[in-house]
Amino acid sequence: MADMDARFESSVDSAVPDLGAGRGPSWLDTWLGANAHRVIAWRRHIHAHPELSRGEHRTTAFLADQLGRVGLTPRLLPIGTGLTCEIEGTSPGPTIALRADIDALPLTEATGLPYSSTVDGVSHACGHDAHTTIALGAAMALATAPDLPGRVRMIFQPAEEVMPGGALDVLAAGVIDDVDQIFGLHCDPRLPVGSIGTRVGPITSASDLLELRLSSPGGHTSRPHLTADLVHALGSVITGMPTLLSRRVDPRTGTVLTWGAVHAGDAPNAIPQDGVLTGTLRTADRDTWAKLEPLVHELVQSLVSPLGVGVDLLHRRGVPPVVNEPESTRVMRSAITAALGEQAHADTPQSSGGEDFGWYLEHVPGSFARLGVHPGSGRIKDLHQPTFTLDERALLVGIRTMVHTALLALGS
Repeated sequence: MADMDARFESSVDSAVPDLGAGRGPSWLDTWLGANAHRVIAWRRHIHAHPELSRGEHRTTAFLADQLGRVGLTPRLLPIGTGLTCEIEGTSPGPTIALRADIDALPLTEATGLPYSSTVDGVSHACGHDAHTTIALGAAMALATAPDLPGRVRMIFQPAEEVMPGGALDVLAAGVIDDVDQIFGLHCDPRLPVGSIGTRVGPITSASDLLELRLSSPGGHTSRPHLTADLVHALGSVITGMPTLLSRRVDPRTGTVLTWGAVHAGDAPNAIPQDGVLTGTLRTADRDTWAKLEPLVHELVQSLVSPLGVGVDLLHRRGVPPVVNEPESTRVMRSAITAALGEQAHADTPQSSGGEDFGWYLEHVPGSFARLGVHPGSGRIKDLHQPTFTLDERALLVGIRTMVHTALLALGS
């Protein structure tokens, strides 16, 4: 592990500019001045060695090793990947949690970076390598703070990219039972580096998975009247469901059904016996999310019942919307001002994407913000794309933001 650290440190030609340098506190300026090159090296190491959800063993070991080097005591989560770590204060006070997700996506990287993924078909195309690095840096910097009232609990969470999300594993382990507030960041390639997007209320949407399997006796395409035309039935659902939903759900809820894959048959003159249709169903409204499952079953049945096909619908409930609590968001906005200046604030709309941070906010107040990672010029390279990249200056911006957020939430 130490040899790998040295190799990646040597690949960093010079320290990345610190956009918040000099804004303090002095111990944070000192830590970042001494460790900015290591921060970049950590991110490149994690980026080069991505791991899929609940298989983040190497990443977990790397984090435990780094945290242990500065005297912290990380604790492995019961599921075997991911960990938590406490930075104990010098006096009594609240418990504040900072969360990062550590898993990667099943995508082949196409950035051409010298530290590209070394794992076939797996890459950090959602920026979780940056989130992990920021949390690691925040933990190490906070460990040097001369005075902290209360404690900061770092959560390095596995399995954010699968539904219903690794946040449920963290909750089941009791990690946030005594937490007073929780905070997180997510990379946003639509915001320039140096800016942070915040929003009171919902900032992401609920996201469910749908898998519809239809069955038929099959037959010859010259005699569809003697069987159940399965492909026609699939087409009826593909085109009919979005329309029906738009007439049964308030359009102001931002409810969107999009099909991602359909598979049926092989021969052009044979009606297949089975087919499968999969997609995502998203909504920006928490109450609507609770009502969608029975409604979807009703609408699917109404479309396929006249067609004589067999139906097996799996509606996998995913994650709730991330709903930012007002006071926690105020804390985060004040932290952004302290860390970077008033100009760093950015408004951000609610996204139709899902994020399992929403599970935490069902139990404890907190806020989730968007970290600008675009260099300011050139094409936007979006999340979940093989070409996604980020401006590494955002790593130091993220560390400063999370440290200041923790300090203000602690009341220090």
